[in-house]
Amino acid sequence: MKTSIILPVTATQVDQVVPFAKIVGSSRAHRLWQGQSLGVETHQAFAYAAGRGHRVPVGIGVTLAALRHPYEAALQARSLASITGHDVVLGIGPGTDEFVTALLSKPYASPLTAVREYLAILRGLLDGDQVDHAGVYHCMHGALTPMPHPPIELGLGVLRPRMARLAGLVADVAITWMTPASYVRDVLAPAVAEGAVDRQPPRLVVVVHAAVRVPGRDPYQVALNATREHLAAPHYTDMLRRAGLKVHHTQPAVGARVLVRSGTFLYGTPEEIRESVLSYHEAGVDEVILNTVGVGLTEGVPAAVADVQAMLEAM
Repeated sequence: MKTSIILPVTATQVDQVVPFAKIVGSSRAHRLWQGQSLGVETHQAFAYAAGRGHRVPVGIGVTLAALRHPYEAALQARSLASITGHDVVLGIGPGTDEFVTALLSKPYASPLTAVREYLAILRGLLDGDQVDHAGVYHCMHGALTPMPHPPIELGLGVLRPRMARLAGLVADVAITWMTPASYVRDVLAPAVAEGAVDRQPPRLVVVVHAAVRVPGRDPYQVALNATREHLAAPHYTDMLRRAGLKVHHTQPAVGARVLVRSGTFLYGTPEEIRESVLSYHEAGVDEVILNTVGVGLTEGVPAAVADVQAMLEAM
């Protein structure tokens, strides 16, 4: 059972990653994660922390496929593994239709096909193969220059069964975000297993929003600050409705209250949060990533650091 942490801010200054890299280096936290940063670029922030002497295992959950060719993604991932000296998890997601259109002039007609091709090319390149792939969305004819590096796990961002089945087929890691433990157990884990035909199913990783109960803290406001953008996205609220939560993308404030009351947003003492983390492991999750972004946005990074440290001590 692994417990990790995620950078609870979109880094706009590279030093912001250092306190959290220090926590991973000095605690039982398994890995430091970031999502897609549109501030200081994710790979570069991790490389900076390693250059400052904090060489810790890192994960990217997820970066968006439209931002770079899979050859460039493979170069970046193996460079990061070499710089940190640890295995790296490279999670890929298709992004929203609006984001893809802004970069590529039109959305993917089939996001599943796009990411399947992307991971197939990545897999071949990182395995040292000569890749000859001419797909609907991605083309690659060539190979990486050989270079030794620690292992790289390929991940796929999943919210719903179809992408979970694809992760079972092509990924090492299925990465999900803001998903109730019951939904992981009843929907995602079976779909991942169904997709893993004649292969070991990928391990499940879930990013979980959390905050420690302290006097004067409003859990609903913290949850709203943490999840506002996700709760306004139809694909996230669709996933939550499939999990039985009464949310709608036009009402993020209502959705935030539902997340707290349902226990999807973990709020309580460090010991209570530990018990909730255990429920995810019991649902089949290999690695739980604690996300204190709501605290960071509401009260500042020092408060988010304090929460993470209290949670990890309770683990």
